[in-house]
Amino acid sequence: MAEIIEILNDRINEIVWGTPMLLLIFGTGVFLTVRTGFFQVRRASLMAQETICAIFRKESGVREAGEKKSISQFQSLCTALAASIGVGNIAGVAAAITTGGPGAVFWMWISALFGMMTSYAENVLGIYYRRRNRHGEWSGGAMYYLRDGLGARPGCKYLGEKLAGLFAFFCILASFGIGNMSQMNTIADNMELVFDIPRKTTGVILMFLAGLVIVGGIRRIAGVTEKFVPFMLVCYVVLASLVFLSNIEQAGAVFGAIIHFAFGIRAVGGAATGIAVKNAVTWGFKRGIFSNEAGLGSSVMVHAASNVKEPVIQGMWGIFQVFADTILVCSLTAFAILSAGVMDLQTGILLSSNRGSALAAEAFGRLYHVGNVNLGSVFIALAILFFAFSTVIGWSYYGTKAWEYLFGVGTTYIYKILFVGMIVVGATMNLNLAWEISDTFNGLMAIPNLIGVLVLSKTVVKITKNYINRRFHDSRERPMISAFEETAGN
Repeated sequence: MAEIIEILNDRINEIVWGTPMLLLIFGTGVFLTVRTGFFQVRRASLMAQETICAIFRKESGVREAGEKKSISQFQSLCTALAASIGVGNIAGVAAAITTGGPGAVFWMWISALFGMMTSYAENVLGIYYRRRNRHGEWSGGAMYYLRDGLGARPGCKYLGEKLAGLFAFFCILASFGIGNMSQMNTIADNMELVFDIPRKTTGVILMFLAGLVIVGGIRRIAGVTEKFVPFMLVCYVVLASLVFLSNIEQAGAVFGAIIHFAFGIRAVGGAATGIAVKNAVTWGFKRGIFSNEAGLGSSVMVHAASNVKEPVIQGMWGIFQVFADTILVCSLTAFAILSAGVMDLQTGILLSSNRGSALAAEAFGRLYHVGNVNLGSVFIALAILFFAFSTVIGWSYYGTKAWEYLFGVGTTYIYKILFVGMIVVGATMNLNLAWEISDTFNGLMAIPNLIGVLVLSKTVVKITKNYINRRFHDSRERPMISAFEETAGN
């Protein structure tokens, strides 16, 4: 029976994450990039001013919630990064390199470049169509712009409502899989392998810690991630950079291999070249999409909880999220692995028997070791612990908002209890099949979301032009207000 389920899921996974799906996600990013005039490139300076630079300006207000029931722009970014930066940034990147070759890194960058605009559009729509629930909290996400945006189009009310419901349903399932059990299973594996800590012990401890955070709602989640995520990121970026810098003489060979293998230049001609390029493109796109979640519509829910009033501002935080997750963290993982001598950069042949997180541990261990003791394994195990646990916290909010949409805000405590309880289950079960099933539901979220984003792209362009005109040209132009404020005539 298990074999039948696995075969069936493989077929479904091929459909959900096959070439057509990857092209849809990538094509959406290209379409939005063209429609907005390459906004992520032309307005890169503005984006930096309104995001990373604004963090250090006290007068910017990006670190202040302002309202009792909302969170700050910086907190929304940290929570979104907490959910997106996970096991995939380490083990996933290693898998992409071993299966797709060094060229997968180049296509990961390309997917991130265009994925920035998908994330931007999602967050613009998330702010524009968000509304307050009966507790006074902001509720937004693909569910709302599908129902109230797409559904407002002539003859599309039924379609919008059904797609919104499907998105919320898939999001709940994905939150238990990719956002909880799969992450916990990886943590427990590493804690047992490296520190000899029983899986059940790891599960119980993390269930208790997660429960303390999750039960407190978005304000407590954001308060924790605001402090936890920057620390986690800085530590990883510094240590990964040191690995690359210690092998800086390999920098030319690393970048050369990334470019050459991306286009099959070093493959042995004919069919081999085509297969090499296909593998590089497929794995690069998959890793980029799985890592930064652009196109899945997940992070919109926490971005919509921000105190921001301008949809474009929060859209730019979405661009920065993709940059930090993929261009920064995933790239550093790739650089550390490729420069450490675990792969022949001329032939692309792996010189190690390790795979996944073990390969990353070996690469880091080339620098971080005491005698014959490989501290790379310790570092990678701790990095996965922090990255994966933060993913669990972030995804708990996504699932909560999806549950709220389907069953009402008064029942979200049921979801939280179920979610926290599944942490121990995830830590103690063999979840190889669950990983695949989780990927499937994660991918299914993208289908209704991308339909909404594409149909409402004109709204995104209109809001963007309005903001740019007011910012750089005519400040007297009327600012864009939410769809519900417009309906109320405010």
